[in-house]
Amino acid sequence: MDLSNLTPAKGSTKNRKRIARGQGSGRGGTSTRGHKGAKSRSGYSKKIGFEGGQMSLTRRVPKFGFKNRNRVEYKPINLSVIEKLATDKNLELITFEILREASLVAKNDKVKILGNGEITKKVTVHAHAFSKSAKEAIEKLGAEAVLI
Repeated sequence: MDLSNLTPAKGSTKNRKRIARGQGSGRGGTSTRGHKGAKSRSGYSKKIGFEGGQMSLTRRVPKFGFKNRNRVEYKPINLSVIEKLATDKNLELITFEILREASLVAKNDKVKILGNGEITKKVTVHAHAFSKSAKEAIEKLGAEAVLI
């Protein structure tokens, strides 16, 4: 063992160039920013979507229609799914938590029960919304359709 065999401990050195640390580093002076212009200044940050003065994509693409900001998105669940869940797990009450445990909805979803399929079991269902046909089918069996 002699001085020619010594190496730094693993992880003790970094493998990157230190910019703006003088002319001897090879990256001093303008510090890889070039001469003049906005990009060479401190505090520069370009606007999102800026394309160097070219008309940006968001302004080039035609826009049409109407996007309602207040639209409420519901996760649709059919009566056939409720029926299957109720018979498989032998349930008489289906809540949002039960639907979540069955991986049918996410925690921030709003649930709407739709009338597709048939329901034969008397099941009380808790949801954010019901279609007219689903509500009628549930109440026809003597169960409740409860709004959350």
